[in-house]
Amino acid sequence: MKHLVCLLGVLFLFGAAAKAQETPKVDVFAGYSYVRANPATSGVDGFNMHGGSASLAWNANNWLGVVGEFGGYHSGEISGVSVDTNLYSYLFGPRVSYRKHERFTPFGQILFGGAHQTTSVSGASASQNSFAMSLGGGLDAKLSNRFSWRVGQVEYLMTRFTELTTSRETQNNTRISTGIVFHF
Repeated sequence: MKHLVCLLGVLFLFGAAAKAQETPKVDVFAGYSYVRANPATSGVDGFNMHGGSASLAWNANNWLGVVGEFGGYHSGEISGVSVDTNLYSYLFGPRVSYRKHERFTPFGQILFGGAHQTTSVSGASASQNSFAMSLGGGLDAKLSNRFSWRVGQVEYLMTRFTELTTSRETQNNTRISTGIVFHF
């Protein structure tokens, strides 16, 4: 009887270890994001925006997932002028992960969706929506079976807002994020 209990205990431990190495079905990310906004209008310098982002990824298998990502960023000054600007992004698309290493998971993704911008200057405010796209990748470092640290996620973030002219312009921005990933 004692040997049977020991054998069941060993099988349980090996089973738990094998299950722990399976690809999680869902990854939830929450963290800090920095955006370097680069307006297309000549004479307007790029500016920094700080905020956060969150994403939900469903992993179809060990290398392919589908991601929904949402972000919010703020800047209080553009080119030395006090301007209250907020940018919100909502993007969706595929993610490819390389899960061959037990501790690190690099990934790449391309996401499409939209962005919403609000701006207030001296009491006057405006808002607009635009197409948005991001292309980039990152690296997750495993902390435990349920948590990872997103060491970094670096992306090209394109938006198409109307600027000082009446036509839509392309803004070529950079987004860098870090935070915690929860695995389910």
